[in-house]
Amino acid sequence: MRTYPLSLAAALAATVLLTGCSDDKAGGDDVKNADRPSDSACALGDMGVEVGAGAAPAAGDTGTVTVTLTNKGAQCTLKGFPGVDLLADDKTTSVSPDEGAKAQSLTLGKGGTTSFTITYVRGEAGSAESLAVRKASFTLPGDTRTAHELKWSYGEVAWAADKKPSVSGFETSGD
Repeated sequence: MRTYPLSLAAALAATVLLTGCSDDKAGGDDVKNADRPSDSACALGDMGVEVGAGAAPAAGDTGTVTVTLTNKGAQCTLKGFPGVDLLADDKTTSVSPDEGAKAQSLTLGKGGTTSFTITYVRGEAGSAESLAVRKASFTLPGDTRTAHELKWSYGEVAWAADKKPSVSGFETSGD
């Protein structure tokens, strides 16, 4: 019968093709992200980071530091607020979300951007109610094992009950 060799050849070809596929997740970005759920948390390692500041020029003035994130990985979701810490020589202090802000969910496709803003009041140099910040670090919700640090060159930060810094939620950017 002539169809037998053709059927056998087709079965062998299918077997070779299927065994060429792999579940190895250790490969490149396409392999790593292929099975990533569309609602998985964004990873800081997949983000491009840019920082811009509207620094407070003098003690008592309000300043802002805006962090813009660009997703370079697969679609992901940010649920909640960024975790922000201010680091002084002898102290690390967590920054709370803006008063009245509500955590929202934001989905970022590849190339999508978002930003958040740290708002602070510049402190008086050497004051007991000021924090001599040297660095700030932040994490993304769902990816707290990876932190991004940035040098703080915006002066001391007021740390009185009514003047503590705050962080906004994630805001959409671009078109």
